[in-house]
Amino acid sequence: MVANRTQQQTLAIAHQAFEYFIQGLEVGDWTFFQAMLTDDFTFWFPTGHFQGLNHGKDRAAEFFEYVNRLYPEGLKVELERVTSNETTVVFEFRDQGKMLTQADLYKNRVALSLDVRGEKICAYREYFGSDGKSF
Repeated sequence: MVANRTQQQTLAIAHQAFEYFIQGLEVGDWTFFQAMLTDDFTFWFPTGHFQGLNHGKDRAAEFFEYVNRLYPEGLKVELERVTSNETTVVFEFRDQGKMLTQADLYKNRVALSLDVRGEKICAYREYFGSDGKSF
């Protein structure tokens, strides 16, 4: 029973962080999400300038500023599935939006993994990919 309670607490913290994450994607305000990060926060991103493992809240802030520049009108998010255990919650979602000056709408499927320690997020891993038809 104790493990189940811990899993529920982890899920609640991660859900709150994910709501703040969505706020960042949709309107570019990452303030509340960043406030939920531990001082030793790490994140892994699959491609581009931030590809691989990144360390620290300052590096995360750079990444979120980059996301805001890449999608100036924000991204719309549609949550599909949530999986969790005592320390990690994975959110599967679809997102779409206008990327810079490209005419076509960006569409993707994403799996975002959040590791919870205490009341904060200590790690983030993002995986994505789409064939453009499965949105």
